[in-house]
This record gives sequence, C-alpha cells and structure tokens, in this order.
Amino acid sequence: MSAGGTIVVVGAGQAGFQAAASLREAGFDGSLTIVGDEPVAPYQRPPLSKAYLAGKATAGTLALRPASFYADHRIALRLGTRAAALDRAGRQVALASGERLAYDHLILATGARNRPLPVPGADLAGVLQLRTLADADSIQARLAGVETVVVVGAGFIGLEFAAVAAARAIAVTVVEAAGSVMSRAVSQATSAFFRQAHEAAGIRFVLGASAERIAGADGRVTAVETTDGRSLPADLVLVGIGVVPNADLAAEAGLAVADGILVDHTLLTSDPAVSAIGDCAVFPSPFAGRAPTRIESVQNAVDQARCVAARLTGRAAPYAALPWFWSDQGRLKLQIAGLARPHDRAVTRGDPATGAFSVFCYRHGHLVGVESVNRPADHMIARRLIAERLPLAPEQAADPAFDLRALVRAAAAA
Repeated sequence: MSAGGTIVVVGAGQAGFQAAASLREAGFDGSLTIVGDEPVAPYQRPPLSKAYLAGKATAGTLALRPASFYADHRIALRLGTRAAALDRAGRQVALASGERLAYDHLILATGARNRPLPVPGADLAGVLQLRTLADADSIQARLAGVETVVVVGAGFIGLEFAAVAAARAIAVTVVEAAGSVMSRAVSQATSAFFRQAHEAAGIRFVLGASAERIAGADGRVTAVETTDGRSLPADLVLVGIGVVPNADLAAEAGLAVADGILVDHTLLTSDPAVSAIGDCAVFPSPFAGRAPTRIESVQNAVDQARCVAARLTGRAAPYAALPWFWSDQGRLKLQIAGLARPHDRAVTRGDPATGAFSVFCYRHGHLVGVESVNRPADHMIARRLIAERLPLAPEQAADPAFDLRALVRAAAAA
C-alpha cells in the first residue's frame, strides 16, 4: 500500500507494538492504531516469570517504550478494550466498547492465551496462571506467605517460576504429564541436565502423571491430587500447560484457521487486506520444510512484524528469519537456535558437569538446532551456521578443538 492510508493493529503485545514501530521506521505516514485488551501500554512479557517475580525488574522497566513514544510517532492506542468482530467487507474492526475502526489494512497480532486446567477445583483461590502483568502482580502478592507451591507443567514458564520460588526457600513440586521436563522443546540431554540442576536446587518432580483434581478448603487450594494417586500439599498452584492461539476473531470473520491463523510466505491471511503475525500465526517455515508452523517467541514476533511492515511499505519479501528462543532458569541460561524437533542425532559440545555446554541436533545429516546452556558464544555461532546452512559434521560439532568461528569466517570470505 502507499505511504498513506489507515492501518489497524489488533494486539498490543510484542508483535503488535513492533509492527507499528516498524511501519513508522519504514516511512508509513498514514493513520496507525494499536488495539489492546489490557489496560497498559505494550510491555515485555518474558521477564514476568523471571526478573519481575524475582524483584529485579519493575513495571516501568518492562515498558517497550515510554508513553511519549506513541505521541511522537502518531500511534494511537486503544487500550483496555477488546476487538469483538471484524467486518471484512466494510473493512472495519468493531470494539467491545462500541467503537468501530476503519482500516485499509489490518494486522492481527492477537497472540495466545493460557490453556486452562480442565480438572475439578481449578477455579479455587490460589490456582493461578502467568501470562500478563496483572497475573504476575497477583502471584507476587501471594508469594510472601506461601510455604509450598505446586507447578503443573514443566515447560519454560513452569520451570522459570519454579526456580524463582525455590530461590525464596519455598518448597516446590513440579507435576508433568510427560516423562521428562521441556519434552516438547529440547533434546533428552538438555532435558536431563535441567531436571538434575533443578533437583539440586531443591525442586521435586513428579513426572509421568497429571493433575487430576485440585483440593481445597474454604474456597482456597490446599493440595493437588495426581493421576498416580499422590496428594501434594500446596498453598499456591501455578498452571503452565501451554497456550491456545487467539484465532477466534479471525475464524468468526471467515479467515482460514488451523491451530492459529493461516498465512502465506509473506504473512498474508486468506484476505489480502489482513495480515497475521506472532504467536497466533501459522506460516510455512523454511526451517521446518515449509510445513505449517506456529512459533511462540519474541524473535518471531519481532521479525514477522518487520516483515509485514516492509511489505506494506513496498519492500515485500518472504518471511525467512531463523527461529531462536531463550529461557532463564535460576543461574542457567538456555538459548536455542533453529527448530530441533524432531531430530535423529544429537552430539554434545562441552561438558554438562561444568554447567556450560551445547547440544547440536541433526535431522537426516543436517544441522537443524543447537541448544546452548551458559554458552552464549555457541548460540551466536549456531544462528549463523543454521541460517546460512553451513555444513558441519556431527563429529566436528562434538570436537572442542574444531574452530566453529573459523568455519563461519571462511564461509563469509568465500
């Protein structure tokens, strides 16, 4: 579209904010509005389960930009109100407040919501989830008087929270239906290392079992009962069993959806006047053999926002950014480059006993992902190796004497 016109962004998370900011950076001079259902301006979510709960960050430090940024860049904010419906024929967004916003192009950055725990007692006081700043504030207010915590789900959020709680001398038990921690995200070697490290910090794991019922007294949680017959005392329960993409708005408007909002290689939906980005978007990833892929990460949100902003200002290109992720769990920093699941071979570089190592994951002989623990240099090199598809044999990756930097330098000079 031209430098003018009207763009509405539905979603005030990382993707929605970045789309608006990148549009202005790219020279878009038309009307630009962000709609968000939370009452606060866009902020960083990753620190909520880590630095924010640990008291090392404040709401002010989480803000993606100061309030003046939006005024200076003529970005209108409609906060604390929900986008209730899309009128695609009339190119309007109907807000729950009754307001209707016209658009020439619509960007859906609706994100995802926490998957609810479908068991009796899940609505008791003290059974909490962590997704928003309000969620984090609610947890923070309750942690002071808590002695025992049960975390349901051993994914990134669950383990990050467990590490924060254990550091406060709270007794923590993590319940996970799978037989290992972070089973859908990392290799067996990385999973085993993190379990052992958390156990050394005093965290207890109940694996291969699910929460079957939440017990309570006087309306408050007292225990989590599991499918293997245990009753785990709990003053607080944190549920972290994954998310559901917010695709309802798109589906009700007749857009194509399947575990998210379906988009093409340029992040356009089935309507050429509507794009979708971030946690809600399902796209053909070149790092997954062009298979439909939905990625929940800050990197993906930011890079997809930039891709759409470039297209809308005349510089269309396929979305081909390398996925990468991170998770801070106590003193351990996990960084992941690429999409390593599934893989058929994994080799380790470095010694896990030292607390710093990387796992190089291969599929059909090709490097597809690298998991680095407390080795940021490996992570940065891995991003180059995978993005540029540089050949690296498993034996070379596992050999500490093999110079990965030299391999990247040689490729750049060729």
